[in-house]
Amino acid sequence: MVSIKRNAVVPYTPSQMFDLVDKIEDYPNFLPWCKASEIHERNEDEVKATLTLAKGGIEKSFTTHNYAQKNKMIEVRLIDGPFKHLEGFWLFEPVGENMCKIKLDLAFEFSNSLVSFAIGPIFQQIANTLVEAFCERAKEVYG
Repeated sequence: MVSIKRNAVVPYTPSQMFDLVDKIEDYPNFLPWCKASEIHERNEDEVKATLTLAKGGIEKSFTTHNYAQKNKMIEVRLIDGPFKHLEGFWLFEPVGENMCKIKLDLAFEFSNSLVSFAIGPIFQQIANTLVEAFCERAKEVYG
């Protein structure tokens, strides 16, 4: 199983960063590898959604059930896709008055070695750059 841990301190509030990560429907607008996103179900603290990844001629979709604690945490759990296991946590911790530390802890394992060989390096690269991508998105949205 691959485990990825990334974090950054940003000049934005936990609320602002939480909102960016929670707006799955906006992902195709700023994540170059995200071809599509579809929300299947959403309520105040849960969302079920499918992301379609496309990079280097390879396209794969996966569906997750995300559980949120508003402005604090988003837990990501696999429902369906090319993974044997996928789970992750986004954490948003206040640092001072108008800053926060965002953390991503992600663990995944592909369903078989062929899938791992085909999309493993691509997904690992995507996962490694997610925090950076959301920091860049925050600059675009919030200035």
